[in-house]
Amino acid sequence: MGDRHQTLRALFAPRSVAVVGASTRPESVGRAVFANILLHGYTGVVYPVNPKATSILAVKAYASVLEIPDELDLAVIVVPSASIPQVLEECGWKGTKGAVVISAGFKELGVEGAKREEIVLQAARRLGIRLIGPNCLGIINCDPQVALNASFARTMPQHGNIALISQSGAVGVAALEYAQAERIGLSKFVSVGNKADVNENDMLAYLKDDPQTDVILLYLEDLTDPKGFIQLAQEISRIKPILAVKSGRTLEGARAASSHTGALAGSDEAYDSLFAQCGVLRVESLEELFDYAVAFAMQPLPTGNRVAIVTNAGGPAIMATDTAIRHGLTLAPLSEATRAKLREKLPPAAPIDNPVDVMGDAGSDRYAVALEAVLDDPEVEGVIVISTPQLMTDLRSIAAAAATIAPRHRKPTLLCLMATGEVMTGVLATLTAARLPHYQFPEDAARALAAMARYAQGVHRPRSAVKVFTDVDRDAVTRVLTRARQEGRHFLPEHEAYEVLQAYGFPVFPFRCVQGEDEVVRAAEGIGYPVVIKIVSPDIIHKVDVGGVRLNLTSEGEVRQAYKTLIAAVQAARPTARLQGVLVQRMVSGGKETILGMKRDPQFGPLLLCGLGGTYVEIFKDVVVRIAPITTLEAHQMIEQLKSSPILSGYRGAPPSDIDAIADCLERLSQLALDFPELHELDMNPLIVFEQGKGAAVVDARIFIS
Repeated sequence: MGDRHQTLRALFAPRSVAVVGASTRPESVGRAVFANILLHGYTGVVYPVNPKATSILAVKAYASVLEIPDELDLAVIVVPSASIPQVLEECGWKGTKGAVVISAGFKELGVEGAKREEIVLQAARRLGIRLIGPNCLGIINCDPQVALNASFARTMPQHGNIALISQSGAVGVAALEYAQAERIGLSKFVSVGNKADVNENDMLAYLKDDPQTDVILLYLEDLTDPKGFIQLAQEISRIKPILAVKSGRTLEGARAASSHTGALAGSDEAYDSLFAQCGVLRVESLEELFDYAVAFAMQPLPTGNRVAIVTNAGGPAIMATDTAIRHGLTLAPLSEATRAKLREKLPPAAPIDNPVDVMGDAGSDRYAVALEAVLDDPEVEGVIVISTPQLMTDLRSIAAAAATIAPRHRKPTLLCLMATGEVMTGVLATLTAARLPHYQFPEDAARALAAMARYAQGVHRPRSAVKVFTDVDRDAVTRVLTRARQEGRHFLPEHEAYEVLQAYGFPVFPFRCVQGEDEVVRAAEGIGYPVVIKIVSPDIIHKVDVGGVRLNLTSEGEVRQAYKTLIAAVQAARPTARLQGVLVQRMVSGGKETILGMKRDPQFGPLLLCGLGGTYVEIFKDVVVRIAPITTLEAHQMIEQLKSSPILSGYRGAPPSDIDAIADCLERLSQLALDFPELHELDMNPLIVFEQGKGAAVVDARIFIS
């Protein structure tokens, strides 16, 4: 794998490039690509290839790559899709190591296009050529030692330390235009297109060791290899931030509604889980992507989430504060020493609490005092500087003061100078030279700083291994699943679901599945009162909806009466349902209801779900989803990240619940799902969790198999 990634160097630092399909027509893509390479300072040699032209842009043209007299590292191909296999053959004979296929007409068009793409891919692999595309915008290497713009974008980005990988050429164009307008420098730009060969995983592996790249940005529509992505991103995100826009949040797929987990764990939740597990920060828009990127690219990471705000106006400071708190930051309590410095240097009317308000008529001297003071404060781990332009405000001198003071401290400092137009030209140049990110609005700065704090927390978070449970009975589970398949069933009745869970060490309360009133009574007396009885039917999934559950039965008489009313209610509600018996189970009292679940995603594999349980779980949707396998640490994080986690950890003096018992069940569920791929969906709702140290109990479960 390392050798495959090493060969990507031929794509990004070629000594020579041929543009196959370079054209004399000014409006053509081939002409645009050749012009970009020729006119943007490429340090190697570029050859136009076109059998119908003698020269292009005053450069001698060749009829094929075979006529090029020198060695050829990279071919950029802009010819009709049917001609590409032959072009690749010639590149192979020439010894070319890399190709960028810009041409469209492949799998994006359907079945026939996919067949053409497979032919191209097989040719590239046979010839040892790494291929980007097809159907892509091209690639750009902004390193001045290379200066390669092998794309048909309108601009050549300025050199920086941010790499951008885009699955969409159109989005890539928009991103390049935005970066240019905002003076954001890039190290590499890659439009991966259809990802026939080189995909996002290949690019991540290459950029991991790229000395020009400190921050990696992704625009994704799907992932070629999610498991490989997780492994790579977990490693890379500890040394380089990875920020991603994943489109398709609101696309409604065909969701299974037979279980709570099926309704709640969709493909977008899977992407959220994947990014969370491997340290990738998911953002909502290109603007947010670059807002965060410049902060990461220019500033040191915060050591915590305590921030200070320096402002000359109350309104923007309140907006910054609200956003900061909402995204996990806190306002640092300023020390008395800091407050004394501020009190001495600022006007008597100036508020010296955090936010520090230097007043509307403040010049750069007040900003310098306030910024130096808060950066010196050991309680402050990041700073946002806000200035609204008044007639007496000199933004250039404020920027110069920040540029002098902030670099002396290893604390992230973000600026929001709320002005536009010509006045900002010199200001932005000063800030860029000092590597100080600038934002138009205070909320943007607060979100960016919060993203840095979240990332820093993840980087320093300890890692743990995946636990392997040995107290499991795989044969018992196999027997249950085999019996169901032989009978043509895809739904396991509750007692069979309990058998599966018991075999894997889940805390299942005593139960028996019986038929007839007398058997129900004997089962209740054998288990011990109080008990609950539930209908067992392959045709009834949601038992409560048809009156198929009776709770807290404390005597023989109550059991007999409950059995009769239960059967009558179910027969009235579902007269055609097959009734296989009644489940008798020990009644659980006390504790809190949680839900644990699993849904098998065709792309990601088992998705694990944890949340506060009961009948309202689909309404409130307070759940966290992760991809199996999970570690002990990740199991605890799933519980901690629930909005309702304070209910479990002990709210307002209430005793804390047994969090370890929930985490243990999550880890066992992870192993069960991986051991048995035929498990399609599984719900434990509720899993009753008792006080700390007293465990948990599964009191309802359903399993669907494929």
